Amino acid sequence: MSQQHGSSDRVGAKGGMEKSFGFRKVGEDEKQGLVNEVFHRVAGRYDLMNDLMSAGMHRVWKDAMVSWLSPPKREDWQVLDVAGGTGDIAFRILEASNRKAHATVLDINGSMLAVGHDRAVKKGLADNVEFVEANAEELPFADSRFDAYTIAFGIRNVPHIDRALSEAYRVLKPGGRFLCLEFSEVEMPVLDRVYDGWSFNAIPRIGQIVAGDADSYRYLVESIRKFPKQADFAAMIKAAGFERVTWRNYSGGIAALHSGWKL
Repeated sequence: MSQQHGSSDRVGAKGGMEKSFGFRKVGEDEKQGLVNEVFHRVAGRYDLMNDLMSAGMHRVWKDAMVSWLSPPKREDWQVLDVAGGTGDIAFRILEASNRKAHATVLDINGSMLAVGHDRAVKKGLADNVEFVEANAEELPFADSRFDAYTIAFGIRNVPHIDRALSEAYRVLKPGGRFLCLEFSEVEMPVLDRVYDGWSFNAIPRIGQIVAGDADSYRYLVESIRKFPKQADFAAMIKAAGFERVTWRNYSGGIAALHSGWKL
């Protein structure tokens, strides 16, 4: 990592994201509100910006996530997709189950959920999915309710990641699966420098052009650099009680998919 971005030191397995808003240090009581503002601003262009930020690769990674989950074609099978406001993961899971499964999409941001609800109606999936506005750190569900818990590109925006992981464990049935897709630490020489240049220089400019908002995308880039590296995040998942914890890197570690089981 270049000296220019030295403030990007990743937090470790003990956490620390709760006081980090990108590279800025903030109070624990400030972070959630700041993150909410970002997603209210970008909601309408969020999926388009994901395409631009990842050169379309986020679609490939999300497909790989759903493939690894391999949802059964059963009407009693339930998945909770957290921080999934626009429905991107939930809709893929429902299609993979031949529209038999039921998805609950939870997001703290009403603007993102509104986008997802509109998309569900257009796709004819409104009967298979419900949208819930709530906090990942305090899920409004009974213990052992869901067969799977998924979260894609959202957990780094949760102030207290350990609380979110504990809640994921609580609401999963015994035998339930946890899957988390998140931007991670690039582990290929040269690619890391190219990716740094793209992230810090191009993405905020694209955000300004496409969404009229460079600052939100600067935060999103910086938050990626603060998030724990793969092994440290796996340790956090284990600390929450999950077993058989493992991960797969995609595109040299630009993204990583973590898996764990409640056994």
